[in-house]
Amino acid sequence: MKNENLVDLKKKLSGLSFEMGPIRPPSEGGSNSLLIRVTRNCPWNRCAFCFGRAYDHEKFQMRPVSDVKADIDKVGLICEELNDLSKEVLGAGNINTLKSRIVFNRLPQIENIHHSYFNVLNWLQSGAGTAFLQDADTPIIPSQQLSDILYYLKNKLPSIERITSYARAKTIFKKKEKELSDLHNAGLSRLHIGLETGDDELLKKVQKGVTGEEHIIAGRKLIEAGIELSEYIMPGLGGKAMSRQHSENTAKVLNAINPDFIRSRPFSPLPGTPMLDDYLNNRLEILSPHERLNEMKMLIAGLTVKSRVCFDHFRNPAYYNAAGQIVHLFKQDYDGYKFPDEKENVLALIEQGLDISEDQFLQTKDFIHLGII
Repeated sequence: MKNENLVDLKKKLSGLSFEMGPIRPPSEGGSNSLLIRVTRNCPWNRCAFCFGRAYDHEKFQMRPVSDVKADIDKVGLICEELNDLSKEVLGAGNINTLKSRIVFNRLPQIENIHHSYFNVLNWLQSGAGTAFLQDADTPIIPSQQLSDILYYLKNKLPSIERITSYARAKTIFKKKEKELSDLHNAGLSRLHIGLETGDDELLKKVQKGVTGEEHIIAGRKLIEAGIELSEYIMPGLGGKAMSRQHSENTAKVLNAINPDFIRSRPFSPLPGTPMLDDYLNNRLEILSPHERLNEMKMLIAGLTVKSRVCFDHFRNPAYYNAAGQIVHLFKQDYDGYKFPDEKENVLALIEQGLDISEDQFLQTKDFIHLGII
């Protein structure tokens, strides 16, 4: 691309940035979802394992609907600029042509272009089919406002086939069934909820602000409304003292919900959280690699769900092979293992892991210093 074209593109894109939040589920990054920020930060911020650190402890805010719509409009304008560039400057009719990709890969040369631009570029090049609404609990805003945003997003960007978001179970528990059905009809496809554990004692200890029964009611409401549900569990959260009750009661709650996806996010005490203080002051004994596998074995054995069980996170069990390479015990794709069909396969993999020396495994304490959620 010629320098004058770079300058011209910079001028066109400089006023088209839109607001983006800091995190999204790995499955939404892997699918290159468009990120639209509807709320800022987390309305709870008290969970002892997270403690709002992902959002730098910033105060929760609901963004005005007009601001969210303005961001969606900017996405549309960026799309127009990129498609025009592909056709007129490159002489290529499609943004996904090899020629287009080669040139677009050089665009970081343009200084001060907001990272939201690259989100749109990646989204377009991956098919422009999915969107993720940020931040931690989008459904907490009034349902009519969220429906308005969903309809607007689908109308302005009709290529979108799936719209997802994070949610707190307590928020969904408080919603009426019709509200959730209306949100689904407006375009909400899937919600990601952090179950973490189904054990009420542990839920209270980590200050989750919800009970196992409320998780069940919230999950069933979503499924009945036609919204896909992705539940996150946290192996090792109860440490050695609460390992059995954590695994057994988590399986019971998941069985009662029967979500579409169950995603494993093994616990590691993170900097800036109360649970790291507990660990450092010997109030929490973290599980060894084999102890964690045995806890996961109890949980998996107790599942009677028809879900996809996924291990799509780097903190899931991994070990060094003879060549010194890191090997994950489970596959890490976003669709995981179909239960009950592949349940025995997962249990067999756990047994294989138990035959590997604990010294070969990545240790929980190794992740503490990384500080990555």
